[in-house]
Amino acid sequence: MKIKGNLTIMILSAAIFSGIFAEAQEKQTDQTDRFAQRYDLLVSKLGAAGVGIETLLNAWEAEDSTDLRLHTARFNYYFAKSRTESVVTKPERKYLGMDPILQLKDSTGTDVYYYQEYFYNDSLFSMAVKTLDNSIKMYPDRLDLRFLKADAFIAYEKGSPDMTLAYLGDLADEYFTGGRTWEYPGDTVNDEFFKSMIQQYCAVFFSLGTNNSYEAFKTLSEKMLSYMKDDTTFMDNLGSYMLVAQKNHKAALKWYNKVLKIKPDDYTAIKNGIIVARSMKDLKLEKKYLQMMAEYGPSTEQESARVRLNAMNSKKK
Repeated sequence: MKIKGNLTIMILSAAIFSGIFAEAQEKQTDQTDRFAQRYDLLVSKLGAAGVGIETLLNAWEAEDSTDLRLHTARFNYYFAKSRTESVVTKPERKYLGMDPILQLKDSTGTDVYYYQEYFYNDSLFSMAVKTLDNSIKMYPDRLDLRFLKADAFIAYEKGSPDMTLAYLGDLADEYFTGGRTWEYPGDTVNDEFFKSMIQQYCAVFFSLGTNNSYEAFKTLSEKMLSYMKDDTTFMDNLGSYMLVAQKNHKAALKWYNKVLKIKPDDYTAIKNGIIVARSMKDLKLEKKYLQMMAEYGPSTEQESARVRLNAMNSKKK
């Protein structure tokens, strides 16, 4: 069951260390630019929490404490320093949306799966978030900083994203009701942009595959629907929640059919409608969605749908 969006916790963590700093490079003075260049060089060789990084950041702050690049770099320093990597074993074939890095059998012949997981030092993580909060106070219109904080939260919380959910819900309220003129380096901020960003977090919640993350997926989708009524992306989400988390086929179909009334060519609703019909062994219902796929789906799936329909019709003769 796929949800639009492909972020994972590991990708989010990587984005923390690279993307936002590159986007936030705003020239201050020749001296601060030299600090930024030296920082880039050190990080490329030693990592975000390497030897000498903190000394450089302190000197940079003494030169210009208002440079956003400095604050982002200090956040990256504390975040990187707060986390440690470990290999954990689980009985599940999938863990927090991840595939195992290794699969072995124990003494009883039972499969054991090995996963790479990050753990965080609470004190250092709090320092990272505090640094980011100070940046947000200085630059309250920078939406990229808000999402960076959400990235940090979800990397820290993993399968129990309570803080992440609350933070994104509050951010949605502020976005839709606050009247602020938002900025995001390299992009134009509008409702579609904000929606696409929130959907990426919904995708992460869904992919984590825990009870808590499924509930967060549902709640955030409902929050967005409260502001973007009849948005098919978040309606599809609720259908997928009913199908996967609740295993309620009828409730899932209700949402997918709502979507198709608004957007008859919605691929997610059609594809999942076929999945539900097959799970219910309802051939009539399957035909209904196969006909939609044959008309609206991607070319490869149109052909597959036609072949399946022909086979079903041949059996009746």
